[in-house]
Amino acid sequence: MEYRPPVSEPAVSAPPLADPTPLGLIGLSVGCAALLPAAFGVKASLTPDGLRIAAMFCLLFGAGGQFLAGLMSFVNKNVLGGTLFTAFSFNWIMNWWSLTELAHGHLPNSAVVLSVDLCFLLVFLVMTVAFGFHSKLLLLFLGDIDLLYVCRILRDVLHAPAFGVGIAWLTVGLLAIALYLAFALVLNAASGRALLPLGGPAFGAKG
Repeated sequence: MEYRPPVSEPAVSAPPLADPTPLGLIGLSVGCAALLPAAFGVKASLTPDGLRIAAMFCLLFGAGGQFLAGLMSFVNKNVLGGTLFTAFSFNWIMNWWSLTELAHGHLPNSAVVLSVDLCFLLVFLVMTVAFGFHSKLLLLFLGDIDLLYVCRILRDVLHAPAFGVGIAWLTVGLLAIALYLAFALVLNAASGRALLPLGGPAFGAKG
């Protein structure tokens, strides 16, 4: 009988880059923090100077941090993370532009903004389902974004500024969840233990 050596399992190669998810989440958190004073109606943040500095935080952290995280995720063959971070980074560039225009007294066209918000809501609903196959916490994270866009759309369609309060608190929730996810990924990786639980899949295990 011919001898055949045992077949070993193929080695799983490590991603070429470090996990960029904490970077993208921290960038998102800083961008949200820059928007909060205006969202809650703090008068000092609604001045031209306040709008301009918020715009820069949106550009550097919200857009720059997430764009870098998105490209790194694609290199690591993480399609979901790469798609979410990269697409969202362009939205933060629009936030930068809108705040800069507001600082000069120019309002964005409401009809165009509403149309894009409807498109974004559809995109994020699908992404919410996709991320739900990975983590309950990610499902909550994307669900917060979905509700934020629902409030934006209802505010513009119904001409009801009261929805602005909901947008402000949903932004707080988004910031908090993003920071928790970032801290969990960093601390768990550094300690080799699940110091901060991330939760299992919401819709069943992958594979």
